[in-house]
Amino acid sequence: QVQLVESGGGLVQPGGSLRLSCGVSGNIFRIYAVGWYRQAPGKQRELVASIARGGDLNYADSVKGRFLISRDNAKNTVSLQMNSLKPEDTAVYYCNAQIRTTLSRNPNDYWGQGTQVTVSS
Repeated sequence: QVQLVESGGGLVQPGGSLRLSCGVSGNIFRIYAVGWYRQAPGKQRELVASIARGGDLNYADSVKGRFLISRDNAKNTVSLQMNSLKPEDTAVYYCNAQIRTTLSRNPNDYWGQGTQVTVSS
């Protein structure tokens, strides 16, 4: 089994910062790409940022220059530093990872439970 546990969400004023963290645990053979998605009320889940195992980065246009994704392969963690937050960043943020477990031959997608980020004055 694999678990992804997010932390760090909360309420912040516009222009503020938050840092989300995601810890991955379980029967892990290898973690491939990891990323953060978000879903606002009434909207589809969208990719915020992702980072490949080798370090290649991908950001949504709406967060470029404000958000920074990073990963620690030794600790099986992924973080999202969010700066200059805007009300439109309000959403539930989900951690995602492509993981091959010790019991599988191919990687599968795994998700965290989500953490609420609210940007409001």
